[in-house]
Parts: sequence; C-alpha cells; structure tokens
Amino acid sequence: MAKNNIDQSNQHDMEVESKTSSLMTHLLELRKLLILCAVAIVIGFAVGFYFLCPAVMDFIMKPISARGIEVIYTAVSEALTTQFKVSLIIGIVLASPFIVWRLWCFIKPALYEHEIRLIRGLFLLALLLFLIGIAFCYRYVYNLAIDFFLVAGENLATPMLSIDKYVGFLFSFLLPFGIVFELPVALYIAAHMGWVKYEQMAKGRKFVFFGIFVMAAVLTPPDVVSQVMLGVPMYVLYEIGVQVVRITKPKRKIES
Repeated sequence: MAKNNIDQSNQHDMEVESKTSSLMTHLLELRKLLILCAVAIVIGFAVGFYFLCPAVMDFIMKPISARGIEVIYTAVSEALTTQFKVSLIIGIVLASPFIVWRLWCFIKPALYEHEIRLIRGLFLLALLLFLIGIAFCYRYVYNLAIDFFLVAGENLATPMLSIDKYVGFLFSFLLPFGIVFELPVALYIAAHMGWVKYEQMAKGRKFVFFGIFVMAAVLTPPDVVSQVMLGVPMYVLYEIGVQVVRITKPKRKIES
C-alpha cells in the first residue's frame, strides 16, 4: 500500500516536472521569437532610414506638394523625428514577412491540419483586404479630404503645414480604413465560432448603422468628411459580412 502511494507520488511529481519543463520551453521559444522580431524591426528601420525614407517621404508629401503647399517644421528636431517615425513604419513593413513566418512556426505545431488551412486562407484574405483598404483610402478618399480642407480654409489663412502633424494626420487617416476592411473576415470568424447569427445581424441593421458612424467619428480625424468617407465603406462591408455570415456554418455543425 505504502509502495503504491510512493509510486503515485513519484508519477505525479514527474508529470508536474514535465509540465513545468514544457512551459519553460515555450517561454524560452517565445522570448527568442520576440528578440528575433525586435532585431528584424531594427534592421528594417536602418534600411528604411538610410535607403528608402527619402523616396517614401516624397510619396507621402505628393498630395500636398502637387497642390503647391509649403510644408514646414516648427521645432529643431521635428524633421528628423518625423523621418524616424516613417522609417520605423518602413522597418515594420519590411520585417513583417519574417515576423509572420516566425510567429507561424511558433503556433503551427499546436494546430490541426484543417486549422492550418483555415488560418492560411484567412491570413491571406485579411492581408489583401487591409492593403485594399489602404489603397482605396489613399487613392480616392484622402485626396478628396485634402481638397475639402483646403477649400474650407482658403479664405481664412495661408496653409503652411507642419511636417510632423501632416504625417500623423496621413497615417491616422489611412490606418482605420485598413482595419475596417477586415470586417468581413472578423464576421466570418465570429459566425464560424457561433458567436453571431444571420437573423441577428439582419434585424440589427439600424443599430449597426448608427454604431458604425459613431465608430467612424472615433477612428478618424474630427471632421464630417472623413467620418462619412469611412462610415459608408464600413456599412457596405457590414452588408457583405452579413451575406458571409448567412452562408457560413457554425463550427459545431461542421464537427457534427
């Protein structure tokens, strides 16, 4: 009897030690992942700052320079710090394939084969929608917004834009569009997990319409034009998402 108790105790200790060892292994792998990602971003930042930043800054300034508007800086370090910010964004973009690959290698062993296929497809679709959102905003919405602001202020003052504030405004304008274009993917995941149903979404259209424009007001700079420019595509994407939910089967039905 005593021997059995000792054996059970030893087995329990071995299981605890095994779990602890497995946890430590995963934590070390996560630490390695974070370090490698940070190094990749630093390298991307250096490449962006020394080689790509001038061309990217010219592209960023194009909507303003094409309209003959002077861009200034009001602090001694403002021009340099703005280039640092842009270079950091370039570095993240350059490092993103490596970061995604390392992250995928980290989580892939814990996934089933059908989950691997699903995540791959969703990731590619999400990336495509994000890029479409950014491109749509820059090509159509942003230039209209710039024209609107210039017309609104042309009789009040001469436009001389601070480079830091202009770049900040640009990215605060573009990023919400990229995020919002992920709505169909988010709704697919919610429907797949059984969190939302088509009937609920169809009945709640008027509440969603109101909520979308409230969200647009929060995500965009404080002006009606940018809010409408974001709110309308958001609602169109919501309607697309409703149809996606309608044809998506919940996870529990697939497994049954």
